[in-house]
Amino acid sequence: MESKEKTFTETEILERLKKDLPNWFYESGWIRRKYKTTGWKSTLMVVNTIGHLSEAAWHHPDLTVSYAFVVVKLQNHAAKGITEKDFLLAAEFEKVICWKPTKESPLEGTPDDPRFKYIKYDS
Repeated sequence: MESKEKTFTETEILERLKKDLPNWFYESGWIRRKYKTTGWKSTLMVVNTIGHLSEAAWHHPDLTVSYAFVVVKLQNHAAKGITEKDFLLAAEFEKVICWKPTKESPLEGTPDDPRFKYIKYDS
């Protein structure tokens, strides 16, 4: 059964990434992101988060998992390209994995101490 989902052109993909997902890039038919961590436990937390969100969305990325990073690759296999599903799931990953309390929040956030850091935030 062929997918009827709209696939985006490379130009559309690059514009969308620049606008909505600046830490993602397009390469070899996939949108990709590398999440840097501080070690194995942190990497597993990122992988488990991606796993939960992907299963809930029923749209699954390819992952490369290493000691201090996770590379996420998304494309819609059924549609044979990048679809809205890929952008939406990537945005959910960004929202959850990169979340941290604001300075105004009563939540303290991870202490600024190497013993407790786990995500290497982009900003």
